[in-house]
Amino acid sequence: MITFESVSKLFEGIPAVNNISFQANDKEILVLLGTSGCGKTTTLKMLNRLIDADAGTIHINGKNICEQKVEDLRMGMGFVMQHSGLFPHYTIQKNIAVVPDLLKWDKKKTATRTEELLHKLHLTLDILDKFPNELSGGQQQRVGIARALIANPPILLMDEPFGALDNITKADIHAEFKSLEELKNKTIVLVTHDVQEAFELGHRICLMDQGKIIQTGTPKEMLYQAKNDFVTNFFAENRLLLEYKTTLYSDLKSLTNFNNDTNFQFSDDTDVWTILQKLSSDHSLNEDYETLVRAFNQYRKLQML
Repeated sequence: MITFESVSKLFEGIPAVNNISFQANDKEILVLLGTSGCGKTTTLKMLNRLIDADAGTIHINGKNICEQKVEDLRMGMGFVMQHSGLFPHYTIQKNIAVVPDLLKWDKKKTATRTEELLHKLHLTLDILDKFPNELSGGQQQRVGIARALIANPPILLMDEPFGALDNITKADIHAEFKSLEELKNKTIVLVTHDVQEAFELGHRICLMDQGKIIQTGTPKEMLYQAKNDFVTNFFAENRLLLEYKTTLYSDLKSLTNFNNDTNFQFSDDTDVWTILQKLSSDHSLNEDYETLVRAFNQYRKLQML
């Protein structure tokens, strides 16, 4: 577990992070969300001591990070940044092997682990002899994730990791990210300004503004239990889409009459947005589409009571 207690950071006397406290639980993805300059990246960098806090304490599994050697602290974390952060003069193989070389792994162990991760991230072995500028943006980002994961750290820090990608590539990597077993046993702190990305990937969201935490909660809590007008307004532009994406088929089953319809083959954890997209492609399912929309609208009303 990661715990921030009354943490602050000032630059030239101006607070970039102002007395924040929060927890990232084991094996969860906690998203730090907010506009540019809200303090989210500074918060992330204090966690691996790229920036030191001016006040407060940060603990990982009960240990104060300031009482550990910086190099030991960072060895227990993977770090993925925007534009992948790969060394341009290193081959892909050498980029991925940076941490194993520091840990003095033998070459066979490094090669085996590299091959395993490339397979999981849908990358081919022929990229290993290439340089970063010879790969697409999506491939570079996958390599950056492989480098962060190779030593199997329990914590993964991600700073706008998909921000430089086009929407189609980003959607593909989001899908891979969510399905990757490698990530399901890690505590992940992810920084983004992308609201949809936060809702798609985060178990909980920590919304920040002007160096302060405004509200922390699950995606549904952010929508239906907003703490104040700032939270409501922050999500207003994307609200309906976010509601579709956070509402699952299991949420609506008791409100519908097609639970046993043979045309309706979706698992309980399928979100309503995905179901509606599939139903809209088949005119024979128009009745199911309309029934689902009615159930969704009824669910929305119940949540807003």
